[in-house]
Amino acid sequence: MTFRSRVITATVAAASIAVILACFASFLTTRSALLHAVDESLIQASHSPQKGRGGTDDTAVYGSYYELVLPNGQTLPTSKVPIDHAILAVATGHGEQLLRTVQFGGQSYRELIIGLPKNSVVSCPTGLCVIKTTSAQLFIVDVTGQVTELRNLVRTLLFVAAGGLLLALSLGLFLARAALHPLEEVTNEIETVAETNDMGYRLDEGEADELGRLRRVFNRLLSTVESSQNLQRQLVVDASHELRTPLTSLRTNAQVLSRARELNPDDLRQLTNDMVTQVDELAALVTDLGELARGERSEGAIESLRLDECVDECVDTARTYARIKDITIVASVEPSTVLGRRDRLVRAVSNLLTNAVKFTPSGGRIVVASSAGTISVSDSGPGINDQDLPFVFDRFWRSPSARALPGSGLGLSIVAQVVSELHGTVKVDRDPELGGARFTISLPIAPGE
Repeated sequence: MTFRSRVITATVAAASIAVILACFASFLTTRSALLHAVDESLIQASHSPQKGRGGTDDTAVYGSYYELVLPNGQTLPTSKVPIDHAILAVATGHGEQLLRTVQFGGQSYRELIIGLPKNSVVSCPTGLCVIKTTSAQLFIVDVTGQVTELRNLVRTLLFVAAGGLLLALSLGLFLARAALHPLEEVTNEIETVAETNDMGYRLDEGEADELGRLRRVFNRLLSTVESSQNLQRQLVVDASHELRTPLTSLRTNAQVLSRARELNPDDLRQLTNDMVTQVDELAALVTDLGELARGERSEGAIESLRLDECVDECVDTARTYARIKDITIVASVEPSTVLGRRDRLVRAVSNLLTNAVKFTPSGGRIVVASSAGTISVSDSGPGINDQDLPFVFDRFWRSPSARALPGSGLGLSIVAQVVSELHGTVKVDRDPELGGARFTISLPIAPGE
């Protein structure tokens, strides 16, 4: 079923229910009013002393009528009114007062049956009579006209209900077309975007209603997709640029290696070492590109992590490389717990330590501190110039002084990505004591910490 059909069905159903309920309520109200008036007249007649009226002819039961019913079914005066078990039950003292509608002789009547105890004094043709047994007074009035009017009302209400349903169907078709027209326009615009793949297209946001909200949300989605596409294109362009240099160098060295017989052993050894270094750089670049492309869809479940244990693990690994340059790493770690993925968090901290080892001169110092979800890595290197601070976490960015050093320029970008994934922050400034760069990561503390 289409959305248009559901709207029409809902509209017709709601209108139908309203019309049916209104007709039903009108019928009940009219019926209650008519019968209430008749019942009031019967009750009022029962409170008024009167003589019996009637006879043996057929006209005896028309209009208001009063008679006395004895336990044996005999009536005073006699009439054509049927005496059934309900009337006899009241006459014999086993039933309660009864008000009902009966039909006989092709007519409809309203009956009021009131029980009388023994020795009751009632009016009779000869005056006052004493009834030695229990009996029942029967008051009856012809309601054929009222019943006929109610039947006519039912027929009228049926026609009204049918007309209401047809009107509801017509209004449902009209309203569905009018209400869904703006939605069709939005759908057509979205289909245009899907066919042209134009992520720069924006919908007219319109008014501050549900459709306006839909347009604004879709525009934000287009902005997000466009930004993602631009980042992907930029990543491909930057990656191709970074790959071109080592690949060109490898090609040149491979061409030289084809004349290996003409090279002396020292040159051949140097050439081989250069090629191995270039291959390592390519492998590191491919790994970093994969890490960036994976983004927030990294594998592994988010869990509570001991931040101090992760930092200790990274520091132990970094000291292995720091010994080559005689660099001292001082760690001050306090226990704390954060939420995240262990592999991603270790990668971010390792990148900071690797970066610090790279830029710290021989004999220098690196200070690592961690407490309450915060990690800081400071070094005694040259630091980062103020004009370079806005670009530190950009992909493939390297300062002029670092372009001669090995690296892809992606390490700090991965750090920023991991911290963003963990809903934390990272900033860089100059350490007041060591004089070099200081990177500080702040992560949310795990609940219950």
